[in-house]
Amino acid sequence: MKKVLVCASALISVSIGIAALVSARAQPQDASPIYGVKLPEGYRDWKLISVAQEKGANNDIRAILGNEIALKAFREGIRPFPDGAILARLAWKYESSSRNDAVFPAPQSFVAGEPTNVQISVKDSRRYADTEGWGYGQFEAGVANRIPTVTQSCFACHAKLRSLSPGADFVFTSYSR
Repeated sequence: MKKVLVCASALISVSIGIAALVSARAQPQDASPIYGVKLPEGYRDWKLISVAQEKGANNDIRAILGNEIALKAFREGIRPFPDGAILARLAWKYESSSRNDAVFPAPQSFVAGEPTNVQISVKDSRRYADTEGWGYGQFEAGVANRIPTVTQSCFACHAKLRSLSPGADFVFTSYSR
């Protein structure tokens, strides 16, 4: 009887292990397609580089944060950015604040509404040589957007800066002092 229980227990353990492995492979990966960029640990605690508003289809407000390497490059005007620089762009819907406007004489207050996405740009000149050293990822609710065209379009947009702002190293943001 003990042998049967030991064998059954071992069989159950192996089955659970295989099921966990299959389940892990079936789960969406936490890295962006093409570039393999992940949400960096602690990025929400990085320092603010700048803010921006995008009108039109996106109609959002954005905070651009940077890790210490990116922050130092911005402050010292170092271009191209050194390998290891990471930028995080957090976006929210741009919404009027009826609560704040109740205090002000005319509707004028706008705030961050629902979050839309987080975009990550990583500088690694060897890994991302085909895109001038930059890798990209977009995340919604903490999960990587798995549609390859979303991340493919990142460099296409950033590459337009080549002729407009050659010294920007494919980065739209300027450091706000």
